[in-house]
Amino acid sequence: MRRLGFLLRPQWLALIVVVLAFAYLCFTVLAPWQLGKNTKTSRENSQIANSLQAEPVPLTDILPHQDSTSDDQWRRVTATGRYLPEGQVLARLRVIEGEPAFEVLTPFAVEGGPTILVDRGYVRPVEGSGVPAIDPPPTDTVSITARLRDSEAVATGKEPFRADGALQVYSINTGQVSQLTGTPLAGSYLQLVDNQPGGLGAIPLPHLDAGPFLSYGIQWIAFGIIAPIGLGYFMYAEIQQRRRERAAQAKKDAAGPRPAAELTPEEKLADRYGKRR
Repeated sequence: MRRLGFLLRPQWLALIVVVLAFAYLCFTVLAPWQLGKNTKTSRENSQIANSLQAEPVPLTDILPHQDSTSDDQWRRVTATGRYLPEGQVLARLRVIEGEPAFEVLTPFAVEGGPTILVDRGYVRPVEGSGVPAIDPPPTDTVSITARLRDSEAVATGKEPFRADGALQVYSINTGQVSQLTGTPLAGSYLQLVDNQPGGLGAIPLPHLDAGPFLSYGIQWIAFGIIAPIGLGYFMYAEIQQRRRERAAQAKKDAAGPRPAAELTPEEKLADRYGKRR
């Protein structure tokens, strides 16, 4: 144990704590974070790919009631009903095809089904961030085809506000929109496909790219393994170096004292003031 006493020195204790904390974060936070993003992206890509092949189904088959939930994100659905323009809001700070945009969100009362929020598409801002003139939705009963989307998380620290005659939000969260407009809404929302009644600029589908998340997750796992191994190597190297120094000192002691004339200046200082530990 005396040979490992150097590990109790402050610099070694600090190094051990930092390495172990880093490895713990790699396995419990950083790697799961990236692998979770990879799982989510892969699942979404699979849903999009499947939706391109599957025929549209009636919305009421998936969301028969107001409080129904669904895991069929991106599934194409059809619905018949009417728009409720009095509950319209704008989602601001959106980016469509690399340029800023507003997404226009209008409640839609489905015949024999729930009232659901419909993303009618996008419009470009004017004069920087001003709201442009927006075509109103049809007032009569219409049939639409759209993709089912999951509600987004509410953007933290960004409160809704009214400007340019429009209520504006920072995320497409059906619960928040329902509270702001007083209109009960289903938990999911619809994103219109091309050439639909009430449609504006059609929002393109995301690219089916898994991204670098899997490789990043594997890299964090590797870092979590390499860091303790590196620490062990440095500890082993320090122990070996101390062994060599002790062996050299023992050999020197066995040979007896050397004449003063043969000592180097460093050895003379060591004999006089003691060897530095």
